[in-house]
Amino acid sequence: MAEGRGNGDRSRKGKPPDTARVLEFYERTASRYDRSIRFWERVLRMEPGRRWLAGEAGGRVLEIGIGTGRNLPNYREDVHVTGIELSPSMLQIARARAADCRAPVELMVGDAAALPFPDASFDTVIFCLTLCTVPDDHRAVKEAVRALRRGGQMLLLEHVRSSNPVVRIGQRALEPISLRLEADHLTREPLELLRDAGLVIEHLERWALGIMERVRATKTGVMESGSSS
Repeated sequence: MAEGRGNGDRSRKGKPPDTARVLEFYERTASRYDRSIRFWERVLRMEPGRRWLAGEAGGRVLEIGIGTGRNLPNYREDVHVTGIELSPSMLQIARARAADCRAPVELMVGDAAALPFPDASFDTVIFCLTLCTVPDDHRAVKEAVRALRRGGQMLLLEHVRSSNPVVRIGQRALEPISLRLEADHLTREPLELLRDAGLVIEHLERWALGIMERVRATKTGVMESGSSS
């Protein structure tokens, strides 16, 4: 992947990162990811949100963008967790955590925009700090809805476009730098995508100046199975 740098990177300066750039970033930073995310977990009070995700999850659970598996210690033993992650290096760290998880866990390398599962395979689908980095968040949500059974629930813990106008101005100013350095979008709002996909929002909570958001939504069956194409 190092051969892809140089002129190619300069020509993409200022553009949203594609999948190859996101993969390269997480392959390069996987070994220090846990150390850096612990800082933001404290600042943005993420740990209660992680426990909420795992506590709400039921049945066959798909966690998209499972990363280093930081949610795994929180899952109950009565669920079955499938985790998919773009970066093999991140997934290697998650495998070590999976060994101590109370629930059965299956981990695999894969892309959120092209999930390798049949329609209606899961009772719960989880995004945790994932939709801020996937290049095509619209397609990722469509794929997640496709993989979710009718009546199933989608759970989100994401940093989003702030509801505070002053903070939002700052996010917009910082986003080009964040995208270039960390492939991280600061002004996305997944809630809009869930509604567009026909999901019913049942729970919404925001904190940290409106930057952090957790959502529970239900699939009512209105979205057609072929809509992810």
